[in-house]
Amino acid sequence: MKITRKEALKGLAGVTLINPLLSSEKESDSKTSKRGQTFRHSVCRWPYNGKSLEELCEFAQEIGIESVELLDPEDIKIAQSFGLTCAMANQVPLSLSDGFNDISIHDKLQKEYFELIPVIADLGITNIICFSGNRREGLTEEQGIENCAVGLEPVVKKAAEYNLNIVMELLNSKVDHAGYQCDHTSWGVDLCEKLGLDNFKLLYDIYHMQIMEGDVIRTIRENINYIAHFHTGGVPGRNEIDETQELNYKAIMEAISDLNFEGFVAQEFIPTNADVFASLKQGVEICSV
Repeated sequence: MKITRKEALKGLAGVTLINPLLSSEKESDSKTSKRGQTFRHSVCRWPYNGKSLEELCEFAQEIGIESVELLDPEDIKIAQSFGLTCAMANQVPLSLSDGFNDISIHDKLQKEYFELIPVIADLGITNIICFSGNRREGLTEEQGIENCAVGLEPVVKKAAEYNLNIVMELLNSKVDHAGYQCDHTSWGVDLCEKLGLDNFKLLYDIYHMQIMEGDVIRTIRENINYIAHFHTGGVPGRNEIDETQELNYKAIMEAISDLNFEGFVAQEFIPTNADVFASLKQGVEICSV
């Protein structure tokens, strides 16, 4: 039975999910490629819950993946024992639908992030994810941006004291996350500009944004200064990123590397093949340029 990311993450809602990040000086072996690849490879943990974390880490290490994302503190130690890092810390506790566009929970969210930030800093992490939350009756797009900015400002400023980034994920509201407000790149960029803080960025999920707006390469080129992280996934279906789906991931990765993006690109598709690690290896090969 297939699971969605939303369903998998709901199962982790009560778990502390934070991830360490290696220093920016570490170079990826893939940078020796013909195009001089600038970005680094990561993989999200949740699509491989059928495998142990140790198995995933061992395979990731074998194929040149540097990061496994979305881990709790004990799992961080396991990843580190394999010489791996984690590129994106999770919101704790997790909620995609209840976010910073809801002023009634600003105090709660701020308290949670204020407690989380020093813990993450001690673990050497640089990015923490956040979410806009879902639209509510009477909430305009402009008011949603204003609410997010008001709620996020103290969080982002606190994160800056620890040299951390707060990163909002772009999700589709058409197929997977009905009602989610940060569902277009332009909305996220407007929020970045409203905040005006250098350590607030976007997580550009290629799968989600292909569904919502398409025109992926041009959008990335025009907004790369606002993007801290990328996720992959095949469209339609969120499965393998091979020839069975509509996106040209090789061209997208070439465009990202041409922009000298030095962050992480994380595989976040749900494998359909019996050998899920074969699909993961294929995804990394497609995204190596």
